[in-house]
Amino acid sequence: MRNLSTTYLGIPIKNPIVIGSSGLASTIGGIKKLAEAGAAAIVLKSIFEEEIVAEAEQTIGQQLGVDDNNLEFFDYYDYQVKQETLEKYVSLINEAKEAVDIPIIASINCTSYSEWISYAKKFEEAGVDGIELNIFKLPYDVEASAESIEKIYFEIVEKVKHYIKVPVGIKLGSYFTNMGNVLACLSKKADGLILFNRFTSLDFDIENDQVVSGKVYSNPEDFAMSLRWISILSPVVKSDLIASTGIHEYTTLVKMIMAGASAVELVSSVYKEGPEIIRWMLDETEKWMERRGYESLNDFKGRMSQSQSNNPEMFERVQFMRYFSSYSK
Repeated sequence: MRNLSTTYLGIPIKNPIVIGSSGLASTIGGIKKLAEAGAAAIVLKSIFEEEIVAEAEQTIGQQLGVDDNNLEFFDYYDYQVKQETLEKYVSLINEAKEAVDIPIIASINCTSYSEWISYAKKFEEAGVDGIELNIFKLPYDVEASAESIEKIYFEIVEKVKHYIKVPVGIKLGSYFTNMGNVLACLSKKADGLILFNRFTSLDFDIENDQVVSGKVYSNPEDFAMSLRWISILSPVVKSDLIASTGIHEYTTLVKMIMAGASAVELVSSVYKEGPEIIRWMLDETEKWMERRGYESLNDFKGRMSQSQSNNPEMFERVQFMRYFSSYSK
């Protein structure tokens, strides 16, 4: 047996496989199956402030009737619906903590500053082991500066960290002007960075003139962005780096640890193959470690990071012209 123990947001975990936020972890039955399959920690399905607001508005619209001009009734019902949604999430946390003996992480996605704090405090009180802040602001505003957008991320993390004591991680997208500087600075404020978020892709139905969602699941080839940035950042940041998106093979898991990641988050691969893929990845990783003579993850963690590479410029090279100029079948 090899030692697969590591950390996630500084939290000790038995192996590097964490289930990312998704519908996989929206029920106690699902959470139990994932834990039994070998998952080391589970991030619960994200709670989105927009969904709560939309549900409140829909419910209020159906219930107002003759009271449609009664602002007191409106305020009461708005508060009531939001509280009921949050209590359901708290109940899931409580049940999950009783059902499994691995860390349970809450995931939050809000639009207003006050709610980031109130949600985090409520979930901390419910007993979560950590909080994942799912922060993303699409830089579509052509008038907004990069600094003004980046400031939002820092303010959210600082405010949440000020009010809660459990570890806080940030799940981020890759839309930053100066990626290295932003991620390095955020790593000083958070206990971990989850790189990178997978967003809903946009597509068009050209027969019915409708906007539709593109591919939902990641592909095995989608790990490259995470691999590059974890390799670059791991020598210079102290917080945990977690790889997300495109983790479908044990070889990708190994690559991420060699780049300097502490753990990986799985979602699409579990949807496609079932929870059994967790045990398969762990078993194959142990076999690989045995072949290479490694006793623990720390024996090869960061071994292929930029600082350890004999060809560090490859991590920074993004243009491909020179490769194809001499390419032939």
